[in-house]
Amino acid sequence: MVFDLDKAVRKVPDFPKKGILFYDITGLLNNPQAFKHIIDEMIESYQGKSFTHIVAVESRGFLFASPLALHLNIPIILARKKGKLPHKTISQSYDLEYGSETLEIQEIDLIANMNVLIIDDLIATGGTLKATATMLEKKGVNIKGIFSVIGLPFLNYPNVLKNYDVKTLINYETEMVNQ
Repeated sequence: MVFDLDKAVRKVPDFPKKGILFYDITGLLNNPQAFKHIIDEMIESYQGKSFTHIVAVESRGFLFASPLALHLNIPIILARKKGKLPHKTISQSYDLEYGSETLEIQEIDLIANMNVLIIDDLIATGGTLKATATMLEKKGVNIKGIFSVIGLPFLNYPNVLKNYDVKTLINYETEMVNQ
């Protein structure tokens, strides 16, 4: 079934600052048909692939990773903001469109040579996903793919993530509200 995800993505002008068009995924979550379409597309894309774990990026990545992991019967590893995980962690800082952040993953969850799919909701600059991949690779983990519902290629994520197999369901080619 073909579903127009663009109709369910809420475009919010001038957020978080004037001149920026924010692509809000809550419209996808509020629309059961849109959410089901996303999960069905993920299942179709990743059923039978060679990964053993899903790494879900805080926090909206959790929403999309969970149904896929349940369907595929594989574990989820969380990439969370600094200070949110109780065990010894590895960390990686990175720049966002509007600042900087640090992500952490619990070392107890990582095994060298494991094969993972990284999932987030939206790829903007690619910094969050690159930081996640960098942490994993430092521990000898193999990145078998990166998935995001929305991609903003005008922010150069294809170059930042060029060494990875990246899949998005919808891409937007503009950032400014009034161009």
